[in-house]
Amino acid sequence: MIKSAFESMMFVWGEPLDVKTAADVLDISKEEAMECFLELKEEYEQESRGIVVRQINKSFQFSTKAENAEYVERLCTPVKVRRLSQSALEVLAIVAYRQPVTKGEIDAIRGIKCDRVIEGLLRKNLVCEKGRSEAVGRPILYGTTDDFLKNFGFTSLKDLPEITDIESVINAEDAEEEPYESDARQITMEEVGYGETEDTVSELRD
Repeated sequence: MIKSAFESMMFVWGEPLDVKTAADVLDISKEEAMECFLELKEEYEQESRGIVVRQINKSFQFSTKAENAEYVERLCTPVKVRRLSQSALEVLAIVAYRQPVTKGEIDAIRGIKCDRVIEGLLRKNLVCEKGRSEAVGRPILYGTTDDFLKNFGFTSLKDLPEITDIESVINAEDAEEEPYESDARQITMEEVGYGETEDTVSELRD
């Protein structure tokens, strides 16, 4: 019965459903709610259903299976698309791997100011403020959001591809491009099933 309630809540809620919220609604502990979410997730995987239970940190939501993305895309055409410029992807990569990180540190790695880029990522809710640094002037610290995890198909930040030195990766990419092209290249993040984001992750990683 309780699993049925969890399924109904996820279906109606649409967005990732937080464990605490579900626990409060059903008047159970967060530990019990987490256990129920994980059991549902395992059941859906074992039964190879067309819908899967996707985990994003301590939240869960229904999502289509990656292998069915082509059919969902045909059904939902025109697909809702969110585009990120190369500059935005670079800043997002730095924030993801170095968080919590200040704007000054991001500027130093890229060798160029990134005020507008950060503002854009904040509006898209891919990054957020995580407090302030203890450094002089107490600059704002930035980190990624659950929307970042959702759009790139990650469960948590532990799923990020391993990169030992993000600064050298960014500098190497910049060296291969003409300066005037750096802000013009577009990379697509298609939001039809999280499997659609794999190509974008490759762009971020390579």
